[in-house]
Amino acid sequence: MPMLDPRTTDVLRQAVGAAQSGDTARARQLAEGALETGGDRTALNAFLGMLLARSNDLTGAVRHLKAAHAERPGDATIACNLIAVLLDTGDLNDALTVATPDLARADPTLRIARYRGFISQSLELFGEAVEAYEHVVAGEPDDFESWNNLGNARSATGDLDGSVVALERAMALNPLAPPTRLNLAVALRSVGRTEEAETLLRTTADEFPDDARALHELYVQYKKEGRQEAAMEALEAALIRDPVNANLQLKFGVECGLVNRIDEAEQAFRTVLAIDPTVTDAYVGLTVQFEHSNREEEFAPLIALAEAHGVDGGALAFMRAFEYRRAKRFEDALESLALVPPDIQLERTTHLRGQVLDRLGRVDEAFAAFRGTNRLHQDSATDPLQRSTELRAQLRGELSFMTPEWAATWSDIAIAPDNPDPVFLLGFPRSGTTLLDTILMGHPDTMVLEEQPPLNLTDKRVGGTAAIPGLDAAAVADARRFYFDEIARVAPAPLDPARMLVDKSPLFLSKAVLIQRLFPNARFILALRHPCDVLLSCFMSNFRLNNAMSNFLRLEDAAEFYDLTFQHWERARELFPLKVHTIVYERLVEDVAAEVRPLFDFLGLEWRDAVLDHQATAKKRGLITTASYAQVVEPIYKRAAGRWEGYRQHLEPILPTLRPWVEKFGYSL
Repeated sequence: MPMLDPRTTDVLRQAVGAAQSGDTARARQLAEGALETGGDRTALNAFLGMLLARSNDLTGAVRHLKAAHAERPGDATIACNLIAVLLDTGDLNDALTVATPDLARADPTLRIARYRGFISQSLELFGEAVEAYEHVVAGEPDDFESWNNLGNARSATGDLDGSVVALERAMALNPLAPPTRLNLAVALRSVGRTEEAETLLRTTADEFPDDARALHELYVQYKKEGRQEAAMEALEAALIRDPVNANLQLKFGVECGLVNRIDEAEQAFRTVLAIDPTVTDAYVGLTVQFEHSNREEEFAPLIALAEAHGVDGGALAFMRAFEYRRAKRFEDALESLALVPPDIQLERTTHLRGQVLDRLGRVDEAFAAFRGTNRLHQDSATDPLQRSTELRAQLRGELSFMTPEWAATWSDIAIAPDNPDPVFLLGFPRSGTTLLDTILMGHPDTMVLEEQPPLNLTDKRVGGTAAIPGLDAAAVADARRFYFDEIARVAPAPLDPARMLVDKSPLFLSKAVLIQRLFPNARFILALRHPCDVLLSCFMSNFRLNNAMSNFLRLEDAAEFYDLTFQHWERARELFPLKVHTIVYERLVEDVAAEVRPLFDFLGLEWRDAVLDHQATAKKRGLITTASYAQVVEPIYKRAAGRWEGYRQHLEPILPTLRPWVEKFGYSL
């Protein structure tokens, strides 16, 4: 650094003393006076820049430091001070023009290179950040923070292996830094070393018991791997450690909503709003929960609360669209949907648009909206189209061996009188099964389960359809015991032999042979509806995408699935003497009492007029987990019968597949 003239040296000595004694104004006066009378411009501007920065006059500080930097651009100290003040002002681009590559390489202290790395990373100029951090670690190989930052920057450039190398080095230098461990776990996951990532995250969670971040990353990993139960456990454990973390509560609300833990979902979203009442996604989450649990009276106060806290107009439009739809103000709903941006519940918004257009009679636009919803679902990381293909292949495989010769291999088994055999309510989705189960719920002598897992879990336990002939008396007894134990886990009340157990799930159509083996005295209620209306409704429904519901994302898949499922059911009826009572949807909506009275006779239940008040029963039952949740609380309506005819041109490709079933079930095209 050049020598200062004696006069500048003397002024700076006095100014520094004044500043140290707290007389900032005197220090500034001395330096500015010297600057006006020809003192050393670089030194005086540099001093004034730092003095004003400490006084929080950032604009003045930048002005003086820029002047000093212009006089002496190679001075690393002046450059660092200017960069620091520019960062304080938020001017990252200006800061980067000071932290040039040449200056970074020329600075032996590596401060400029560190600044350049940080600024480049902040501006998402990750290639420049990598170059800067590599220069730092080459000069100081034990700088774990720069190794950590280098790992993150490399990851952002797509150099995943290089990211792992850098982060492993950072962790080796400082194994007690949780952020570095988390970054390494994410990097390991990105290169497919998922077991190592999981082990590192679990170790970190154990060694830092007050830190929720490792558990959150475990939740993220398990979600990506499709391990939903483990993901939920990790998320709940994270919340125990950090219950006032709005992000964790928000994710918990979403997850609870996905598995119908409706009360917990609502509480989580409300907790988010108590922490920060401006979080848009919490309002959106509550809207979805209120919609799905038929609590339309909650929309208006929720919208008012959102408005009071300045929630984004797009989210308000989303909320209002649901309110308008329930109020049958369809044009208003459509106008609101047009204001919802694509980053707010795009699948749900697109689906709601289809519903509204359908009610307005704009069928071509409605169909396009439903098709758009399904295309969005097809892009799910869970690969729904592949899963649906595998399920159809499974049904074809079972049909190939379900022959009279196969059935003849079944041994006669005496069933122990442990519990009365259930009644199974089935029928292809959207055939009126939810209305039927609601009617049955209205009888005091029934206990109705809606789409619960016991029978499917029992199917897995015995080894699937192919294993059924090999079941001996002990295996059948074990399977029955397992089924009723699982029923007890999910039933709303203790099992009572005096109350008829009705196990409802539409796609038990392909489980009839299992039911026959385990429950030979079981009775079946088959819900039938015009196949074209059924498949149109399935295509138009916003199902959760398990393996079965994934078949409804494309009409051709839905038609093949319908064909295979009913082949399975009809084959079972050919092979075994199933006790079946059929309810026809179109007759049901015309005259409920006339259609269901014979059903009660079939079941041996005393008739009660109260069962016809399905709306009251639906309101009492709380959450309805099927796609019919909104319709079942409305009066019986007939608009859905024959709706397919308005969409006929869109259904033409699948009519050849459906025609045999249309004719078999007494319908017409």
